[in-house]
Amino acid sequence: METTLVRGARPFGGEPADLLLRDGAIAEVGAAGSLAAPDGARTVEAEGLIALPGLVDLHTHLREPGREDAETVETGTRAAALGGYTAVHAMANTAPVADTAGVVEQVWRLGRQAGWCDVRPVGAVTIGLAGERLAELGAMADSAAGVRVFSDDGKCVFDAVLMRRALEYVKAFDGVVAQHAQEPRLTEGAQMNESALSGVLGLRGWPAVAEEAVIARDVLLAGHVGSRLHVCHVSTAGSVEIVRWAKERGVDVTAEVTPHHLLLTDELVRGYDPVYKVNPPLRSDDDVHALRAGVADGTIDVVATDHAPHPVEDKDCEWSAAAMGMTGLETALSVVVQALVEPGHLDWAGVARVMSQTPSRIGRVRGQGGGLVAGDPAHVVLVDPAARWTVDPAAMATKGRNSPFAGRELPGRVVATFYGGHPTVLDGALATPRAGAEQQGASWTR
Repeated sequence: METTLVRGARPFGGEPADLLLRDGAIAEVGAAGSLAAPDGARTVEAEGLIALPGLVDLHTHLREPGREDAETVETGTRAAALGGYTAVHAMANTAPVADTAGVVEQVWRLGRQAGWCDVRPVGAVTIGLAGERLAELGAMADSAAGVRVFSDDGKCVFDAVLMRRALEYVKAFDGVVAQHAQEPRLTEGAQMNESALSGVLGLRGWPAVAEEAVIARDVLLAGHVGSRLHVCHVSTAGSVEIVRWAKERGVDVTAEVTPHHLLLTDELVRGYDPVYKVNPPLRSDDDVHALRAGVADGTIDVVATDHAPHPVEDKDCEWSAAAMGMTGLETALSVVVQALVEPGHLDWAGVARVMSQTPSRIGRVRGQGGGLVAGDPAHVVLVDPAARWTVDPAAMATKGRNSPFAGRELPGRVVATFYGGHPTVLDGALATPRAGAEQQGASWTR
């Protein structure tokens, strides 16, 4: 087993400290300079770096099985490690759809074999994402993958009766239904945010109410049956208000926002560049500010990437034919620094809360999102808050080149990622996967 002494890092942005990582756990934490490196230990000089618990993404599209031309579990988890992630939740819209115990176990085992981070499969709510019959929720929950998050992401569970049944069903094993809030009839043929700009550009508008109406219905259903609801990629000011209203009334609802919705607006669509085509669409500047405020006051619980890689040919085409989605694993932390930390909406402890600790709690992932204290599993990321870097999609580990931040300079960069005490990233570059991850597993459901 490996031993590493991290010298002088600032846990959660606080006072400098030494962290001794040994046998997959944080063995000791002491004041900077107080711990001695055991014989044979690796030493990482971390003066000036921020130490956070490994990041946990609730919303990642790894594409495998079926769309290995866009991404694989191997390439996607390499990207995750470079972004500071030690766990990701792999969405169910694969081919075949992850709607059975067999498929979720396949994805889970691929993650263990890769060894770059913990892969937690998300199970589909309905068979084939068709919105007609419930999938094998109980079988997926009881499988080796231990699924606790269920979502038809990419499609909305629009039938109210079916949504109610799903919410009732997952209560038996403390699961959560993660809803893609999009009323399909209000968004048929929609291409961008509905606004004066969509009229000027001649693109069919995607109204905010199409998202907000589904969220309003679902928080009422969740409150009625007493179940857990998670709202994927919230994008409008109205959605923030509905989630806030529901929380004030005791509904067990959580919500996520993507990094790109915290920074980018629909003004970028003026150039018809399909890299900015995404579901839900980029919204107005007012929506962006409301989303940031929602993260700051806790209404929005999580920043999740919605990492959605596509082959070049699916994006390098006219706007109407282009696929929706953006990559995000390798840029997420830096975008959060620019959108939330630099303006003062979050401190580094807040970053850990929305990108590690709360996602781990929602996903019921044991061993992730710790407090960087002795005895915790050694899932740790070191970040240089002073670094600035220019995004180059061609240099990324993901197969996707569809980053909306291409050519943009971003603040803060991951220097090292430790997954179970093993450095998957050192000096900002990929190191090696965690040996033995396939045999040991990573983190089991609480």
